[in-house]
Amino acid sequence: MMNFGVTMFPSDYAMSVIDLGRAAEDHGFESFFVPEHTHIPVKRETPWAGGGELPREYSHTLDPFVALGAVAAVTSRIKLGTGICLVIQRDPIVLAKEVASLDVLSGGRFLFGVGIGWLREEIANHGTDPRTRWRLFGERMNAMHTIWTSDEPSFHGHYVNFDPIWSWPKPVHKPRPPVLLGGDVPASMARVVEYADEWMPHPDRGDRPLKDRIADFWRLSESAGRGRLPVTVFGSRADPQLVADYQSAGATRCVFRLPPAGADEVLPALKRAADVARQVMA
Repeated sequence: MMNFGVTMFPSDYAMSVIDLGRAAEDHGFESFFVPEHTHIPVKRETPWAGGGELPREYSHTLDPFVALGAVAAVTSRIKLGTGICLVIQRDPIVLAKEVASLDVLSGGRFLFGVGIGWLREEIANHGTDPRTRWRLFGERMNAMHTIWTSDEPSFHGHYVNFDPIWSWPKPVHKPRPPVLLGGDVPASMARVVEYADEWMPHPDRGDRPLKDRIADFWRLSESAGRGRLPVTVFGSRADPQLVADYQSAGATRCVFRLPPAGADEVLPALKRAADVARQVMA
């Protein structure tokens, strides 16, 4: 059975994420995701995958952990996810506590969507060399796992180093909240198998149809002894035929993209997405 979620840039000018999270739960959605950008450099050379000018919402986005914490306080069932958290822009000791705190306060409803981001100038402003970002990502993910699973964790790597520490709370999920790794290039699949529990591709990116990419991913995960790991299709249009195609390809979750706008635009889009989900599942 396929699960359905929604995502929206939690922009300061858009519908309140608190109201949207509550409405998404009322419509029966399984999950609610928010993306992250700490900032957008005024001058950049990195092209946006969507082409043209970068949309306004990228520079007006609330912090995802603050936003999801607020949503957790007014909901009780819907899962709350980052889509995605930019791990290489955050201190791993602090991020480990943020993740565990949100998982505890939400009663174990957190989904940890992660990635490295695409905007090289943004990455560089955090003191990270974009050329080594995946090695940094790997160390930070491993360091956080150590913090979540040990009473006196320590870690000694090239980028992350700390002697034994005390750090609570620990996540409700054991050993950690589900980790969903984004990425639409073939190398992303191998990183999912190494660091994550689920792959979270966009449906309209990559150089091959999604069903073929999912088949490739499963061959890789099965050869690594991890079986057929789940796949979340992230950022879908509310089109019943598209969603049916994702389902037949084996996707386990479909997350609909909502516009970062006022309630008069977002709520009708939310209802359309809910109608499509019901239609596909009928």
